Amino acid sequence: MTLALNETHDAQLRSWVSSANEAQCDFPIQNLPYGVFRRAGSAESFRIGVAIGDQILDLKAAQAAGIFASMKSPQFDHAITSTSLNALMDIGSTAWGILRLLLSRALREGSPQQTELAAALIPQAEAEYALPAQIGDYTDFYTSIHHATAVGKLFRPDNPLLPNYKWVPIGYHGRSSSIGVSGQKFRRPIGQTMPPNATSPVFGPAKRMDYELEIGIFIGNGNAPGENIGIDQAESHVFGLCLLNDWSARDMQAWEYQPLGPFLAKNFASTISPWVVTLEALAPYRHQWQREATDPQPLAYLESTDLRAHGAFDVELEVLVQTRAMHEQGAPAQRLSLSNFRHSYWSVSQLVTHHTVNGCNLRAGDLLGSGTQSGPAPEEAGSLLELTAGGKQPLTLANGEQRVFIEDGDTIIMRGWAQKPGLPRIGFGEVAGTLLPARTL
Repeated sequence: MTLALNETHDAQLRSWVSSANEAQCDFPIQNLPYGVFRRAGSAESFRIGVAIGDQILDLKAAQAAGIFASMKSPQFDHAITSTSLNALMDIGSTAWGILRLLLSRALREGSPQQTELAAALIPQAEAEYALPAQIGDYTDFYTSIHHATAVGKLFRPDNPLLPNYKWVPIGYHGRSSSIGVSGQKFRRPIGQTMPPNATSPVFGPAKRMDYELEIGIFIGNGNAPGENIGIDQAESHVFGLCLLNDWSARDMQAWEYQPLGPFLAKNFASTISPWVVTLEALAPYRHQWQREATDPQPLAYLESTDLRAHGAFDVELEVLVQTRAMHEQGAPAQRLSLSNFRHSYWSVSQLVTHHTVNGCNLRAGDLLGSGTQSGPAPEEAGSLLELTAGGKQPLTLANGEQRVFIEDGDTIIMRGWAQKPGLPRIGFGEVAGTLLPARTL
């Protein structure tokens, strides 16, 4: 299913929230992403909001103002007034589209509801966020062939890609309990590693800490156990996308990942952005999904005409670092890389379809990770493992500091946006996380 353009995508629309009309604003009226928030430092309950400019529209307050009168139903009322997005995710794509249209009309210049809704706005600068949804299950994929090839070359120079990579979307079951929202701070993990040339492992803090630049895919309404979601219906089961940093302890990973894959090297922390951008908002920024003619073509259940025509998402993805010294000096974060989600070897619809083809049931709020998103050029790498050639080529920052892997006190910031001539910028905001020293042994 590919969403058609409608009045909510009109590039000429302007909002009575003036900050939403600024050229480089992440949250114009054409975006309207969802999150869960409350006033910072308050004892208020968390509630659902929509980002508009530098403000948040409180949906519970907007409901009280009557803008959703045409959708009056117990199911919808419950979804709007919940403390997470799960119930809203579960009501399905038809209701999502109607809600988006009502919000767009209410927030446009000239809206008769401006006076009532103005009181339902809260500045983003005065808010704190919770995870957008209660994440029941988390699956992380490996969809960038550029990342897979670069990492494979570090360990298997003559055969970087394993035989199955071009045939099947590779993934593993991650740990949902340690996923946090932007601003997450976590300790350097402790575990076993095998030092170079050693004959036995050692126990202690990981030394090769890394980030992974990913897109998170939030599932909306799911499927029954034993049923599958076909490729042409897959996107109707996706509520939206967010930014995801899947932190990795590379030395722990190298020792433990064979034969069953990631475990303690990846389950200590993952961080996502607070805002979930809907697929409908991204409809004008779709891109052809392509597979090299010399590569194996997808099996029939992973193939469709819609996929080929516009199965990819043209979303720029940026990684920055702010070291402890930079923070203390008031220096801004420095860019490390810039990539794009359109380079992904496997699409969002293919991931959903493959995940359910065996009868696995997805549920509202489940999260799929895209895997590290690296582009074809070296500067488009989505991890330090690639940028430093496995730790052999340190990066020198503008202030003279060097980095091979993440150091204690470093904050990694990721940003994402879709933009093309004649259309507004559809931003994801940012996801930031900070590495703290390991606990005392």
